[in-house]
Amino acid sequence: MSRTASAQWELQHPQPSASWANSETVAGSEREKHSDEEKQTRRDSSLNEVAPASPPTPSVVPTPPPRDIHGIKWAFGVVAILSSVFLFALDQTIVADVQPNIINEFDSIEKLPWLSVAFLLGSASTNLFWGRAYGQFNPKWIYVLCVAVFEIGSAVCGAAPNMDALIIGRAIAGLGGGGMYLGVMMMLSIFTTPVERPKYIGVIGAVFGIGTVLGPVIGGAFADNKSATWRWAFYINLCIGGAFSPAYFFLLPSRDLRPGVSFLERLRAIDWVGNTFMVGAYVSLLMAISFGGATFAWNSSREIALLCVSGVLFIILGIHQVWSNPQHRMFPVHFLKRKDLVVQFLVGAAAGTSSFVTIYFVPLYFQFVQHSSSLLAGVRLLPFIGALAVFTLLNGHLMVRLGYSIPWYAAGSALVIAANAMLMHIDLHTSKAFIYGAMVINGIGTGMYLNAPFALAQFLVSPKEISSAVGFIMCARGGGLAIALSIGNSNFLNLAQSRIQELFPSMDHTQVQSLTSGVGSRLLESLSPSEQQQVLGAIVYAISRVFIESLAAGCFCFVLTLFMDRKKIKIN
Repeated sequence: MSRTASAQWELQHPQPSASWANSETVAGSEREKHSDEEKQTRRDSSLNEVAPASPPTPSVVPTPPPRDIHGIKWAFGVVAILSSVFLFALDQTIVADVQPNIINEFDSIEKLPWLSVAFLLGSASTNLFWGRAYGQFNPKWIYVLCVAVFEIGSAVCGAAPNMDALIIGRAIAGLGGGGMYLGVMMMLSIFTTPVERPKYIGVIGAVFGIGTVLGPVIGGAFADNKSATWRWAFYINLCIGGAFSPAYFFLLPSRDLRPGVSFLERLRAIDWVGNTFMVGAYVSLLMAISFGGATFAWNSSREIALLCVSGVLFIILGIHQVWSNPQHRMFPVHFLKRKDLVVQFLVGAAAGTSSFVTIYFVPLYFQFVQHSSSLLAGVRLLPFIGALAVFTLLNGHLMVRLGYSIPWYAAGSALVIAANAMLMHIDLHTSKAFIYGAMVINGIGTGMYLNAPFALAQFLVSPKEISSAVGFIMCARGGGLAIALSIGNSNFLNLAQSRIQELFPSMDHTQVQSLTSGVGSRLLESLSPSEQQQVLGAIVYAISRVFIESLAAGCFCFVLTLFMDRKKIKIN
């Protein structure tokens, strides 16, 4: 545009004066200031109105501790319940060295197998019942109830006037003892963290091993003491239980696992029908195994009837469990659909065989061949107990920390196979060093995986199913031990009696039984030295054949390692 045109445009459109412009600017600034104040006021009021309705910032809720007691109180409470593990293990084997004294007093040699089997029967047939009860009620008070039942059974045994009363007392003690042991497993699973739990289970295994092996030692000490007699092998339970009873009431944590549920609803949640079938099936099966050959001929009508009844009851039990209410059934059927839990169940059933066969039959060998007293025969088991206790503790401490379980199972079962292959070849001239070496190897191998199924089963299930998992493995352990010991006793008696009967056809059945039970010393001394060697040779051969059962159990566990998951154990 030209300068003349620009001047004309300014004359026609004059610019506002500076004062006007400034006033407008001030006014605009004032309006903007008021507008900003209004906006701030609205913003503040809106914040005041909206803030409470806005979702709060999420915060991390701390996990409640598993127990409400710590320090010395918790330590003493653990020691108290571990004493019941010791007593339960002690009672399983304490009759191993007092059997001759009991038979001498009651003169009932035909009922000899029931001294050991009755206790295991009471325990094995009720494990699932107690497992269900612990899941429904406060574990502390169910545990106290089981301790009371165990002590009542021990009192009946100590005061028994005859063999039948002693067998009934043993069954009652087994009923309470099984629940007592399961209760310790339950409480140490509920009131410990996943990191702590394997260590506690390892301690349980070590205490159980010590009690199991010291059973013959303590029983033998009482049997050799004329002032105490064999009855104190059972009265000792009352003394130890009474000493720790205040801790059971005042130190153990208390927790209701089903708050708000009525007592009747809890009772209805227990499978009473299934438990009845279970007890009947176990009793008839163990009676058939224990009486077969030694008391009744295997082809006798009584023996066939017992086997048939047992088979029918187990079939009915299986059908009942499959079709019953899943919320109330006794046996966790859904666990059978999982390969990892089934493998742990089978290992749990077979793992204890090597330890119990050793504990029952090695002292018998020393009594017959080395002429050891009851006490000394039990003391000779100490190499086994030391190895078993140490490696059970190591397994509980290291297996979960390292994260791998298969090496423990494979190496342990391989050592069990080797040890029992050695024990199968013992005879009258076998050295004590050879037997001690075999027992140490057996203790190491057994300790490496004896209690591992209890720890692993709890990692394989959800927290709410821990009680079912513990009962599941306890069912396998108790049933496996009862059946294994029944088979071992039956094999020993049948082999020894048949061989002695062949050597001395003129002896009647009672005389042959007295020789094989260890109470026939006078009859044995009346024979010539060569005849004594023949009898001892027959007995030692029968003892050596029993270790085939432990060898088979070790092979079975080794094969099961092929079906285990190779995943590393992870603690959440």
